[in-house]
Amino acid sequence: MECAARGFGSPCVGPPTRRCGLCSAVAYCSVSHQTSHWSYHKEECERLEEQMRRVDLLNEFPFTFTEESTVHICQKQESRCSFLSRRELHHVGMWMYECKCGDSAGFSAYDSFKNDGWHLPSSSCPCRGPLSPVSRQLCSWTDYFEWRKIPLDSPVALLLHWPLTIYHAIQAIGMGNLTPQISDELRIHYLGPQRELGQLVVFAELQALFPGLCISVELVGPDVPQHMDGEMISLCRYSPCMVKECECNSLSKTPNPGNQSARSSVVTLQLHRGLYHDRYSDIAKDSRPPHIVIAPNAGIAAYPSWLPTIELIKEKKVPAVFTDYCEEACHLAACCIKSITGQSLSLPIGLNPFRQPIAVEESPLFIPCYSNCFIFAM
Repeated sequence: MECAARGFGSPCVGPPTRRCGLCSAVAYCSVSHQTSHWSYHKEECERLEEQMRRVDLLNEFPFTFTEESTVHICQKQESRCSFLSRRELHHVGMWMYECKCGDSAGFSAYDSFKNDGWHLPSSSCPCRGPLSPVSRQLCSWTDYFEWRKIPLDSPVALLLHWPLTIYHAIQAIGMGNLTPQISDELRIHYLGPQRELGQLVVFAELQALFPGLCISVELVGPDVPQHMDGEMISLCRYSPCMVKECECNSLSKTPNPGNQSARSSVVTLQLHRGLYHDRYSDIAKDSRPPHIVIAPNAGIAAYPSWLPTIELIKEKKVPAVFTDYCEEACHLAACCIKSITGQSLSLPIGLNPFRQPIAVEESPLFIPCYSNCFIFAM
């Protein structure tokens, strides 16, 4: 947490201990900073006060570890490191990117598949296909865990929020009945991947969520390492569990990056380094237009580079779904989109039922933040 007036004028004089008496969402290091910041804060204060009333809803998850991963982290009684350590998942495989310890770890397409297992028993992770296809729309983590027969003490939702958010985005914009619309292929342009780059194998779950479809995901963003630019990855199996005798470990041992295997797989990922508006023409040369653009934790108001990307999306008339860590970030993004396109959102800001069930540490507000917390579309 930092002083809400940091950078607005004089340097901060100490920790931000003075919370706004109206919204309680922001804090200041001194009376002078609070006073000087009021001309700006008064525009958002009432809105933040309304958002603070929904804190309990943000923290509502069905898991046995919910209080530990929400309230305790927000109150600094717990950390992501300690949460993962208690489950013997700290700095292990694709879990290493779920705490600050993994921030400096480099991403490699090949290395990520050497450590692609769940590091969990077979009963606690989706290491194989579902026992039955999805018979009804999944609307919550409870629905998903019941369908996949996973107990609610399993932490797999911390990683599965990526593919489940894609699933929810498609349902939310009315593309749920996919077959008549897209034949046998679903094409997704996925913008701004970051920690997902070390967790790519979780996208194999898309084959369970969209059975019978070939799913092509183009991941585009400046955080894609140079050595991964253009990499095509075939996900031929689900990420395996830690039980060597499980049938998931008797299948093909390693997904093979490469164009030939990717063509025959159910889910293919292709990585592109750079900004979407700069790389779109290159991507379009080799593939058909996307059915949907998805940008997780987009931060539209924070990055000017979104302006030409939003203009491109408007020009191509492709449904685009965005998420962000908190409702306020989504509100600011909606204002930016309207100023650029002259249009309001096609899907109003709403809470994502498949947001990651562990709070973000060091949130800029007293409102809890979660990865992929809120969703909206243009």
